[in-house]
Amino acid sequence: MQGIERQAHGAVAVLLLNRPPVNALSGALAAALSQALQDGLGDPAVRAIVLAGQGRGFSAGADIHGFDQPGSDPHALTLLVESASKPVVAALHGHVLGAGLELALACHLRVASAEARLGLPEIRLGLIPGAGGTQRLPRLVGAEAALAIMLSGSELQAHHARDLGLIDAIVEADLLEQACRLALDLADGSRPHRHLARQGPAVRLPTPMKAPPQPAEQAIHACVAAAMDKDLASGLALESQWFERCVQSPDSKAMRHAFAAERRSRFVPSLPTHLTPQPVQSATVVGAGTMGAGIALCMADKGITVDLVEPQEQGRHRAERAIQAHWRAALEKGRITHDEVLERQDRIRIRSDLSCAAGADLVIEAVFENMALKCEVFRQLDALCPEKALLATNTSSLDIDRIAQVTRRPDRVLGLHFFSPAPAMRLLEVVRAEHTSSQSLVDGLALARQLNKLAVVARVGPGFIGNRMVAPYARQAERLMLEGASPAQIDRALTRHGFAMGPLAVGDLVGLDIGVRAAAEDPRPRDPRDGAVARRLVAEGRLGQKSGAGFYRYEPGSRMAVDDPSVSALIAQEARRLGMNQRVIHDDEIVERCMLALIREGAMVLEEGIALRAGDVDVVWLNGYGFPRRLGGPMHQADVMGLPIVLQRLIKWARHDPLDAALWRPPGLIERLAREGRRFADLDAAL
Repeated sequence: MQGIERQAHGAVAVLLLNRPPVNALSGALAAALSQALQDGLGDPAVRAIVLAGQGRGFSAGADIHGFDQPGSDPHALTLLVESASKPVVAALHGHVLGAGLELALACHLRVASAEARLGLPEIRLGLIPGAGGTQRLPRLVGAEAALAIMLSGSELQAHHARDLGLIDAIVEADLLEQACRLALDLADGSRPHRHLARQGPAVRLPTPMKAPPQPAEQAIHACVAAAMDKDLASGLALESQWFERCVQSPDSKAMRHAFAAERRSRFVPSLPTHLTPQPVQSATVVGAGTMGAGIALCMADKGITVDLVEPQEQGRHRAERAIQAHWRAALEKGRITHDEVLERQDRIRIRSDLSCAAGADLVIEAVFENMALKCEVFRQLDALCPEKALLATNTSSLDIDRIAQVTRRPDRVLGLHFFSPAPAMRLLEVVRAEHTSSQSLVDGLALARQLNKLAVVARVGPGFIGNRMVAPYARQAERLMLEGASPAQIDRALTRHGFAMGPLAVGDLVGLDIGVRAAAEDPRPRDPRDGAVARRLVAEGRLGQKSGAGFYRYEPGSRMAVDDPSVSALIAQEARRLGMNQRVIHDDEIVERCMLALIREGAMVLEEGIALRAGDVDVVWLNGYGFPRRLGGPMHQADVMGLPIVLQRLIKWARHDPLDAALWRPPGLIERLAREGRRFADLDAAL
C-alpha cells in the first residue's frame, strides 16, 4: 500500500509510515493508513497493531499545502484508531510533531525512544491542532500542561513527555520489539488501557514571552476549556470550527507562506544535482572581532576545528573572553554540559598570524569592512591555502567580485554573510559572485546546513538582499524625523506594527558609526538629507548603546532607551539647515512609508536578479531584521495589499516631495505585475 509498509511480528501487525523525508500525513497517506488499519482489524490472525515511522522520525505532522484544500475529516483517522477493537500502540522515534503526535494521542499506548521529540507546533503557523489534539492532550496531561505545550509550540524531550504522562514508557532497547510486546500485553489484558479522561499532573512549562498570533491563542484556550467540561464529540466539533477560522486568517496565511518560503530558499534550480559537497573539518576565521569570534563559535559548536586569527594581542584577549562568556552562559542555562564546553574549547585555537590557514578546508574573512584591507587578506590567503579550499568573505555590503579578482581562484570565492550575533541568528546569506562555481555554491549551502543555518542565495550587489533594503527603509525613518516625527514615535509605530525593534533603536544597537562609515565608502552621489542626523550624532560622540547615547540616551550598564530632548533639538536644527518644514505625522503614515520603501526595493532586488525569489526576500527580512512573522515578509505583504494598490501608493508618495520622486518611482516589475493582475507569489510558483 502506497506510503504504508506492513510487517508481521507474530500476532502483531506493524504499520510503518513511509513517506520521505518526514512522513508528512497528507490526505493520501492518512487514507492509506486508514485502509491498512481496517485490514489489520479485520484480520483474525492479528491480535494487536503497532504504528511506527520509517526513516528519521515517526511523523513531523500534516502536509501544510493541503490546509486550504477541501478534503476528508481530519478526525476520521484518529477516531478509527481510538475506537479500534484491537490494541493500537504508537512506537515513536525522532520527530513526533503536529498531526503525528495527534495520531499517537489516539493510540491506546505510547512508547518512545530516548531521542524522540514531541510537540504541537501549529501555533507557529497561526493554527491549532486540528486532528483532536486540543481535546486528547488536556484529557491526558491536564489543562495547564496542555496549554503550555500548545501555546509555546516547543518540542518536548522524551523524558519530559514521560514525566507529564504524554508517553507511557521510554524504550532503551529495540523500539519495535518492545512496542509489539506491550501491544500483546494489552491484548491479553495483562496491561490496562490508559483512559483519556484521566487528568495528568499540573506541571508548569515555559510559555512564550510574546503573545501568540490571533485567533490561534483564543482558539486553544477555548478548545482546552471544552476538553475539561464537554464530551469528546462536542470538543472535536468546536476544534473543527476554530481550526477552519484559523486557516482562513491573514496571520496563518502569512505564517504558512513564511514556513514554505524558508524550505524553498535552500534550493537553487540551476545547480547540477550530481555535485557532492566537499566536507569541512577544519576552518580558519580571519578577524576576531564580534563577528569573527561569533562565526568561530558557530563552527566549534558543530564539531568543526577552527583557527581564529587576530594579529593584535588585545583583540585576541577580547575574543577569548567573549568566547568563554558565551559558553559559560550556555552552561548556566543548561543548554550544554561541562564536558561539552571542554570539547568545544579544544576546537577553537586563537592564532596571531595567517600561516594556520595553509591546511584549512575553509577560510572565512571577517576583518574590518574596508575593501583595501579585505583584498590584501585575500591575496595572502590565495598564496597560502590549498587550491581546493573555499575562500569566503563575511562582508555585509562590499563588492565580492572585486575581492575575488585579487585571487587566482575566483571560482572558489563566495560570500558567507552571517548576521549578528552569529551563534544566535539562523540566517546566512550565501552570495554567489560572478565566477563562483556551482561546486563552491554547493559547498557553501552544505556548510549552512552543517551549521544549522537558514541559507538564502544572493547575487553580488551593494548590500546583497537584506542590507540593500535597509537603506531605503532607514532613509524613510530619517525623512520622517526631519519632517517632524520623533525617534520614539517612529520606533513605536513600527513595533506596534509587529517589528521586533524600530529602525532607530536598531541603529543604536548596531552602532551609528558603522552606518556612517559604510555610507562614506559608497562612491555613489548622495542626497545631503541622507544620514544627516546620524552624522551629527556621531560627530558629537553619540555612537549608540556602546557610548551611552545615540538617538536615545542609555543609563550606565543599561540597554533601556530613554528619550533625549537634545536629540529632538538637533533634529530640528538639521531640518532647518536642509530647508525642511516640520509637521505633525500620524503613525499610519510612518508604517506605510517604511513598508512601501521595503516593497519597492525588494522588487528592484528581484528585477536585478540579486534575489532568486520573492520568498527569499521575505525569508531574509523575517529572519535577519525582525520583520513581523504574522505579516509574512514585505513581498507577501505587497501581495496582500494588491500590487495595483502598491503602485497607486508609490505614485502618491512620489508626488508628496518632488525632491524624493526618484525614491518612489515604481519599478517596472511592479508595474508589469499590476497590469497583468499577478502577484510576486506567481513568479515564485513558476520557478
